Amino acid sequence: MKASGVVFKYGDNVDTDVIIPARYLNSSDGKELAKHCMEDIDKEFVTKVQPGDIIVANKNFGCGSSREHAPLAIKCAGVSCVIAETFARIFYRNAINIGLPIIECKEAAKNIEAGDKVEVEFDSGMIYNRTKGTQFKGQAFPPFMQKIIEAEGLMNYINNK
Repeated sequence: MKASGVVFKYGDNVDTDVIIPARYLNSSDGKELAKHCMEDIDKEFVTKVQPGDIIVANKNFGCGSSREHAPLAIKCAGVSCVIAETFARIFYRNAINIGLPIIECKEAAKNIEAGDKVEVEFDSGMIYNRTKGTQFKGQAFPPFMQKIIEAEGLMNYINNK
């Protein structure tokens, strides 16, 4: 399994309220949430993001409330992977539960820039910056997590068993 796309870059402490503002939480429809993804931190995100694109951020991505709406909005916006130096633990779990691949890698988070073309191999944890010709070793997904992601989330994985 792999992801490949253009990078949208953000800093430290991107919280769930800027990923999907609370004013839109009256819906749990992923397509509706995706229309407002990142709008309080990046007004152009929803008009520029393309299927497969990647978010790269620094420390503590997904901090704040424990809502599953945040990773769902990102996934439904077309993002194929989020790379960060660190993730808030509840966001990390919610992302896996809904089938959004995320990977921690400090070096990648520090060195990848907005607009770079990046490829991620989930089984090895390798991150390739195709724009700069650099590579980084992130944390690989264990096989059971890859199966959850391939199934598009934990509930689908369980229902398919």
